[in-house]
Amino acid sequence: MQEAAETLSARMTVPLDEAGLIRAAQQGDQDAFERLVRSYDHSVLRIAMNLLRSPEEARDVYQEAFLKVYKNLHSFRFDCSFHTWLYRIVTNICLDHLRRRKVRREESTVVETSEGVVDRVSQLEEFAPHADPERQMWNRQLGGRIDDALQALTPRERTVFELRHYEGLRLRAIGEMIGTSEEAAKNCLFRATQKMRASLESFV
Repeated sequence: MQEAAETLSARMTVPLDEAGLIRAAQQGDQDAFERLVRSYDHSVLRIAMNLLRSPEEARDVYQEAFLKVYKNLHSFRFDCSFHTWLYRIVTNICLDHLRRRKVRREESTVVETSEGVVDRVSQLEEFAPHADPERQMWNRQLGGRIDDALQALTPRERTVFELRHYEGLRLRAIGEMIGTSEEAAKNCLFRATQKMRASLESFV
């Protein structure tokens, strides 16, 4: 009995790698699951924020994604990396949000602050103490045009475009995340890029 207790104590003091955390969480270890969440919480929020441009929706996606992970972790079979599996869940939830937004024609490409509604580019620019007013105005206008151009993309095109250019992911990884091939993701990125260029051509 004492030997078993010592073995368990020794096992608990040894830090688990990610695969070990996943297996422990699959067996109901809440601490292991919480450690997995802490490993990816910032990345999940960043992806959701980049895709949706809405802090409120990003938080909703965060909660929904990790709830799905919790409910479906038993089905993870290590046939792909955990982060690919997790990001696929996050991306699919974001796609659902974008599709619903498209149907409702909601404008959620801006950030709400205590000072009103601003786009992300102009918000960042306001923190520069010696920013040129003309440059500020130009950046605000450009940010608005970029957001309009992104809104004009299909949800899948927008997702691929932002994962490639904001997250810097490879097309192969993007294809895995949205459940398609690398070539299909490449074609989707090409269409999105062409549309973005056409939308911004008159401005830049």
